[in-house]
Amino acid sequence: MTVAVWESMRRRPVRFALSAWPVRCWAFLLSGTVVGFGVLMLMAALLVLGVGLSVVGVGMLVLMGLAVLGIPVARLERRRLRLVEPEPLLDPHGSLPGTGARPWLRTRLRERATWRELGYSLVLGVVFTATGIGFTALLGLSLILTATPVIVWAIAPDTVMLGPGRAISDPVAALPGSAVGLLGLFVSVYVGGLLAGAHVWVAQFLLSARDEDLSSRVIELTRSRARLIDAFEAERRRIERDLHDGAQQRLVALSMTLGLAELELRGHDSAAGPLVARARGEASEALDQLRSLVRGIHPQVLTDHGLPAAVAELALRNPIPVTVDVDLPRRLAPSVETTAYFTVTEALTNASKHSGGDQVTVVGRLRDDKLVLLITDNGHGGADPAAGAGLQGLADRVAILRGTLVMTSPPGGPTQLRLEVPCSV
Repeated sequence: MTVAVWESMRRRPVRFALSAWPVRCWAFLLSGTVVGFGVLMLMAALLVLGVGLSVVGVGMLVLMGLAVLGIPVARLERRRLRLVEPEPLLDPHGSLPGTGARPWLRTRLRERATWRELGYSLVLGVVFTATGIGFTALLGLSLILTATPVIVWAIAPDTVMLGPGRAISDPVAALPGSAVGLLGLFVSVYVGGLLAGAHVWVAQFLLSARDEDLSSRVIELTRSRARLIDAFEAERRRIERDLHDGAQQRLVALSMTLGLAELELRGHDSAAGPLVARARGEASEALDQLRSLVRGIHPQVLTDHGLPAAVAELALRNPIPVTVDVDLPRRLAPSVETTAYFTVTEALTNASKHSGGDQVTVVGRLRDDKLVLLITDNGHGGADPAAGAGLQGLADRVAILRGTLVMTSPPGGPTQLRLEVPCSV
């Protein structure tokens, strides 16, 4: 861990005394003494109150309040550390599972960071308060001695006692005391820097986010994004069901009604006949488009028969001949199958529109509990994966499942899209 104030003292020890660092260190130490003393008093009061009230059953609540006292103290300290440390400390706490005091308290008491922050509060209240008081005495005495000639001149003809039996009434006679004060200020510059650096080092050790904190947050983020994907899939299937059972059936009924009307008008010399026939044709076209839309939202064959059958159906509808070799020993998770299906759909669409090739191959295997798909076309290559939003969206979706999507498309071809997705998501 790098401490900025120590680095500045080490690299430029002379210029350190003439920079803004000493004032910042002094402000940090003096404010820390006040904060530390307040924290110490509050901790002592909560401890005594919690132990005293334990006989009536509410002391445990007070002691739990003491346990989480370090959280607001740590939040204040991370702000105060910016006086002497330009690199901010990351908050080690994870997200909350719900709202309210009970979920907050239950989650925070289970986190190691909460207990580290409580330990920091104790160190701040005892150690840094004591060292801060000593430094405050050194700095204050040095300032008073430095200003002794001015003080003597201001209160003359009264005298100033610099020591036992040494009454001074002449500002010139107070100059040795001023020299001692300047020496004390010079010492305070480096003592303050050392103490402030030690304070920062302890704060970095106890208040910053550690690897296990960040890992748990990444895992929780991945789980929440996976839940979001599942919720999206459920909503999409609901829309598909509504379209299939609602709008699609109405269009079928409308087409049949128009067909009956067309039969009734046949043989009559009326201008309505061609209009009804035209309306029936448009209804049939709208029904075909709706069926295609429903199939594109989530193909029923994917739900019923799995990824190999769904990819085979895609190959039959693709303008370019597609060779499918997808051999999987079992059904995969719905999120994995859906992501793989739409990856193949996007790859076949791109190959049909842009590759200029006449053959596409889709190979899928399960290796080490990981789905590996290779979609290869024999086109002219040179495809840019960043040019289209479709592949970028698929890459983001694959990343949520902790997978990878890699495209290789050298000039002259071939173009290959490689998908790898863990199946234990």
